Amino acid sequence: MNSTNDLPVKSAEETQALVRKSLARRYRAEKRFRAYGAAAVLSGIGFVIFLFGTILSQGASVFRQSYVQLTVTYDAEVIDPSGARNLDELVTADYQALIRAAMRERFPEVEGRPNLRELYGVVSSAASLELQQRVVADPSIIGSRETLWVLADDTVDMLLKDKVRRSAPEDERRLSDQQIGWIDALVADGSLKLRFNAAFLSNGDSRDPEQAGVRGALIGSALTLLITLSLSFPIGVGAAIYLEEFAPRNRITDIIEVNINNLAAVPSIVFGLLGLAMFIALFGLPRSAPLAGGLVLTLLTLPTIIIASRAALKAVPPSIREAALGMGASRLQMVMHHVIPLATPGMLTGAIIGMARALGESAPLLMIGMVAFVVDIPRSFVDPATALPVQVFLWSDLPERGFVERTSGAIIVLLLFLMVMNATAVILRNKFEKRW
Repeated sequence: MNSTNDLPVKSAEETQALVRKSLARRYRAEKRFRAYGAAAVLSGIGFVIFLFGTILSQGASVFRQSYVQLTVTYDAEVIDPSGARNLDELVTADYQALIRAAMRERFPEVEGRPNLRELYGVVSSAASLELQQRVVADPSIIGSRETLWVLADDTVDMLLKDKVRRSAPEDERRLSDQQIGWIDALVADGSLKLRFNAAFLSNGDSRDPEQAGVRGALIGSALTLLITLSLSFPIGVGAAIYLEEFAPRNRITDIIEVNINNLAAVPSIVFGLLGLAMFIALFGLPRSAPLAGGLVLTLLTLPTIIIASRAALKAVPPSIREAALGMGASRLQMVMHHVIPLATPGMLTGAIIGMARALGESAPLLMIGMVAFVVDIPRSFVDPATALPVQVFLWSDLPERGFVERTSGAIIVLLLFLMVMNATAVILRNKFEKRW
């Protein structure tokens, strides 16, 4: 009897032990899964921090630039020998001679053509352009003396930013020991300093790193995205409304929907080829212009905006539609006055995603010629221009050390531009958002 009564008790204990072991195994598996997920998230955050840290460490220095203080004599014999104050004569004068004279005045002990050539190399070639602009703007300064700050050469800038090794052999660096001595002398008496680099934000592209800026690319991106947003958002939203609210459910609409979904996954360079063949070769639009770039990016962003807008329309509860129709509203009134206001935040989210993708694209713009070297600032939609991603691509391929920090600086400006654009879209989305 006792042995018979003990069997069920023993079986229950074994079952409980198996259950506890199984639970412990499942808890351990869950903890491992959570640990893997946390490790993946931390790894992603770590890589992002490393990426942005690298960009900031390399690009933050671009917002400071080396400037040399010189006392310049606006020699009338050099600038305006005829004394007629003729504009053409003032523009074509040899202002570089004034810079050279100021450097010789600062270092009178330097003699010999090779030594003087090294001395003149301390100052950027942009200094003469600045003097030209000052004289053209105010010819009355001819014959006077003025102390002003002018751009130093990019090699000097790299030395002041500790990106040139002084300990390296002289034949392995672009600055000679003699030039470093002059630079140290200028630093010692306060005539050579790192100052805020306004030229980086106000200049266009240049072959000289110290003169290169992002203003042309920034305005080119803004004009291109303005075209893109003006076309892609109304067309994309209109297509989504028709397909979701009015289009009949048949084979034709099914084919359209499949093609829209497929276009969202097409590589961006294909849209560039399409734009090259259609807008430039067929319609004759100017190459390297924001108008052509905006049209190409419109084709690129339309599928994204259509898909996101349709999802926003589907998210509106059917009861809203039924209530509007039940109160006697027509189908068009129901859509315009009830569905669209509730779906607007989702549509704006799709616009944010589409415009963010358009801002970061360079491949389609390369195909239509926006990779060209453009110095002038674009003033209209048909002027030659480039865009920020393309500018980053161009600078990253140049050998000068000064363009390394400008590449990272352009990326920083691109990210700030993206943040401002997204913040504006989020504010608009929150403003139009309605809760039910």
